[in-house]
Amino acid sequence: MLTVAAAVAALMMLFADTAQAEPAPQGPVAYSDIIAEEHARAEAQALLEASLHEAEPDWRLSARLYHAGGGGATGLDSLGCQPIAMRTVAVDPRVVPRRTRLFIRETVGLPLGDGRTHDGFWYASDTGGAIKGAKIDLYTGHGRGSMAPVMPLNMSTLTVVDAGSFDGCPPAE
Repeated sequence: MLTVAAAVAALMMLFADTAQAEPAPQGPVAYSDIIAEEHARAEAQALLEASLHEAEPDWRLSARLYHAGGGGATGLDSLGCQPIAMRTVAVDPRVVPRRTRLFIRETVGLPLGDGRTHDGFWYASDTGGAIKGAKIDLYTGHGRGSMAPVMPLNMSTLTVVDAGSFDGCPPAE
């Protein structure tokens, strides 16, 4: 059984090779090489997600929801980043460190605004005055209507796994 840390490390190494500045290709790239790389990335992602589904939770957190246009989100998050709908979470940094990439099992498969489904990954980049202790605030987007897909999770206890850390701001995808 692969541990979560090992799966995260394997995935990070796979993506690190392409994240660094690469010299321009010296010629055409074979289609089979492109397909093989895409297949390897998909396998690594599937391995990571499978290990996260089976991993013991690092936290069990009581969920709350917040959205722009309400009393919660007013501009930038506590890292100075624009909150990303269905990705940004507010946490108590004494419980969950900021810059932690989280995997929340209960959010896998939730519908996203663009027709896709949620992969379960969220980013601890915000804090809030009401977020004290074992609580987590899920940012849903703009307006009360953005909370509809997540409303069944409001005030429920979520299973949260530490899926590594991130630099900069949470990604939009």
